[in-house]
Amino acid sequence: MNGNNRDEDRTEPTNRQREQAVALGADSADLVIENGRVLLAELGEFRDRDVAVVGDRIAAVPEDAGGVVSDDTTVVDADGREVVPGFVDAHTHADIFQTVETSYHRILEGGTTTLVTEATAFGGVSGADGVRELLAASADLPVDLRVTVPPLAFFDAFGAPADEATRDGIIDLLEDERVVGVGESDWVQVVGRDSLAGELYERARELGLRVVGHGAGCSGEKLTAYANIVDNDHEAITADEVTARHERGIHPIGRSGSIRDDSEAIAEAVRENDIDASLSTDGAWPDVLATGEAMDAAVRRVIDHGVAPETAIGMATHAPANHFGLTDRGSIAPGNVADLLVLDDLESVTVGSVVGDGEVVVRNGEAAVGPREHDYSAEFYDSVDIDPTAATFRVPTSAARDGSVRALEYSHGLITTETTVSPPVDGDALVADPSDDIAKAALLDRRSGVDDAFTGFLTGYGIDEGAVATSLTWEQASVAVAGVDDAAMARAASHVADAGGGFAVVRDGEVLADLPLAVAGVAADTPLDETAERMDDVRAALRAVGVDVERPLLPIQTLTFFGVPSLKLTPRGYADIFGRRVVGLMPPGDGGK
Repeated sequence: MNGNNRDEDRTEPTNRQREQAVALGADSADLVIENGRVLLAELGEFRDRDVAVVGDRIAAVPEDAGGVVSDDTTVVDADGREVVPGFVDAHTHADIFQTVETSYHRILEGGTTTLVTEATAFGGVSGADGVRELLAASADLPVDLRVTVPPLAFFDAFGAPADEATRDGIIDLLEDERVVGVGESDWVQVVGRDSLAGELYERARELGLRVVGHGAGCSGEKLTAYANIVDNDHEAITADEVTARHERGIHPIGRSGSIRDDSEAIAEAVRENDIDASLSTDGAWPDVLATGEAMDAAVRRVIDHGVAPETAIGMATHAPANHFGLTDRGSIAPGNVADLLVLDDLESVTVGSVVGDGEVVVRNGEAAVGPREHDYSAEFYDSVDIDPTAATFRVPTSAARDGSVRALEYSHGLITTETTVSPPVDGDALVADPSDDIAKAALLDRRSGVDDAFTGFLTGYGIDEGAVATSLTWEQASVAVAGVDDAAMARAASHVADAGGGFAVVRDGEVLADLPLAVAGVAADTPLDETAERMDDVRAALRAVGVDVERPLLPIQTLTFFGVPSLKLTPRGYADIFGRRVVGLMPPGDGGK
């Protein structure tokens, strides 16, 4: 080749080459945040620095980036405010209530730029295909979504595990570059048990991925055994429980979101023992996201409980990124992804500007981006296959022993325990008695071709009229119904099915309020503000039919959740969590099961 033609053969420099040139002051940056107090995670302190960005990467963190600013450079003036990495939500559920592509902009407003999410809702309905759908829906968003695959298909405590092809599909997902581990593994399913999940855990270990724990109520030698399986746990609700996990090598994750607020416990453990811990929301529901609040609130609450701001921010950035192997985020350093926040106020963690993947996506606290669409496959809009009638919920008198039946007693939060009740008799059937706080609770398998259904009894929920139904049932593809009138229970469940999923509250044969969740029966793809408003309507309707618990939406959807013992629902009977068996209505006794 003739040397005189070399200039013609040169190609445009790569971003990596441009990053080096900007670091050397020889090229202009695409974006600069100037005049900020930058949190340097490795030092754990703020320094007066600028941040220079090329493409979606941080090129340099100089004391003065003026030399790399050109007319084409986007400049964000921090004006003496704190500049910190984008928040990493260490544990959330991005596949319930609202689809991620229609809610991500509000997630950004709370400073979250990376989500580590469960996929039990989509995955519980459609297996590996459901997880892939979640990954596809979030693929091009300025929020980076990382998934832990659901292990439910491998468990057999209260029914047969899924077939081998379904299990293999979940294992194959571990190879996806956006999968960071195995999702919530309830301790009651794995401690002291031989489980098919072993093959899933072994493959995750081979790939250097994490296993997420759900250790509610797990302690002592059982917690030690559990530490041989899981790498993190977000279920510690006291400082001592946080420390017990840390001592056993389980990374503690504090949560503060729509399910619980354990910020005081995690803050106390961090203050007193200087332990390494992460923060999470464990899910921020649409009514919370509608206010633009998510991980910013989780960070603020531990600061309010006495944790130094730079430490609290590290718990939401550096710590979770390191734990999940996300080595290119969580700190402001050359080569890392340009996910950056400018805080208007450090103590209150007020998010002013957000840079996601090198682009300004939030300005003055408001998203500069909006909802997007995703073309879900047809089966995602046809996932509730039930056809209930009032007879579906009939309970014969033969189910009782001396007039008594086994029942669920709702306590608080996600907790239901075992009790017995004595329902009234109407002919040859047992019926609800709202005057004595005795309602019916039923679970219907909503999978096509499966007709399993079980009706038991529930006390402590307070419903004294009509019924409520939902297809948003944790870890089971089902429809849960609670009520005091069999016809109302059938009406509510049918309305949910006709809507493709969601919630419905019925009184006197009329639907008082509903919340359609048409995507896989667990999430809305309508505007987030509309979802939040309809959630409020459902809460108000539940109050109108007598439900008097603190958080009326939570109990009905968690009647299926085995992760918080001790008695739960399956479509075949009650799940006796500690006894590891399915039991019926007949109370314990001679001949009882």
